[in-house]
Amino acid sequence: MRAVRFHEYGGPEVLREDDLERPEPGAGQVRIRVAGTTFNAVDGNIRAGFMQEPIPVQLPHVPGLDVAGTVDALGDGVDGIAVGDRVVGFLPFVDDGAAAEFVLASAEILASAPTTIPLADAAALPVVGLTAWQALFELADLQAGQRILINGAGGAVGGYAVQLASAAGAHVIATAGPNSRARVEAAGADEIIDHTTTDVIDAVTQPVDILLNLASIDPDRFAALAALVGDGGVVVNTTVWMPAPSDADRGVRGIDEYVRSDATQLAELVARVDRGELTVDVAERMALSELADVHTRAAQGTISGKIVIVVDASE
Repeated sequence: MRAVRFHEYGGPEVLREDDLERPEPGAGQVRIRVAGTTFNAVDGNIRAGFMQEPIPVQLPHVPGLDVAGTVDALGDGVDGIAVGDRVVGFLPFVDDGAAAEFVLASAEILASAPTTIPLADAAALPVVGLTAWQALFELADLQAGQRILINGAGGAVGGYAVQLASAAGAHVIATAGPNSRARVEAAGADEIIDHTTTDVIDAVTQPVDILLNLASIDPDRFAALAALVGDGGVVVNTTVWMPAPSDADRGVRGIDEYVRSDATQLAELVARVDRGELTVDVAERMALSELADVHTRAAQGTISGKIVIVVDASE
């Protein structure tokens, strides 16, 4: 089978296409014929060697945390999944990923794929969708009527966060640049602040209940944004390189998010997609052979939106 791997840490050039034997599923596992995977920012950090301590992958390593595809073999003890089922999942960080024609996955992490969108496109849902869901509803405990500021709403996580927060009845204030403004508006933001022309600090004139930070910003700027959160509010941060600021005197909690795979939550996201309540926004579709180019563009900061890596175009 074809697979893209890196045999050493380094720049995008360390990614290369290899010909491997098909893996055989062990107990509790299924083998998936991959329709699509995606690029996530953490993929680039793992490949570059920046995450060796928290995510000790074994080299050579196949990237690709998101998977959408069709089950084609079952290991012992697998119940509730059959050969031919179309599934999506968030694969473990340390295991070989889905940038390959076939991948192994624990049956318990998988959910049925959406039926209303192309199977490869469904790969754009697991990691970023779960990041948004867990940030809003587990960590921030978002409630209807609350005001939430989503900083960096123009990215892939931001698109889901705006949709989910809006559907929950929150008042959504989102920061976005000119290239992503239309997407953020379509996602349902009540207010959009163009951070390239307007100071967010000046634009937010009333306290917010929640700050969800999805952007890499300097600590002083982060502290200034956190000051917009009212007493008793919460700051949730997905950029783990810098801790979320807290303010004990005002009861403002800072929480750093570490997204995890959750098949039940993923199934809920899928159900919302199939009901037309959640849009899977795919900015580009690229071939497996172009994965190194995607990593290069990410390092240059020229990616806008979610890129799906199409492995099997027939799905």
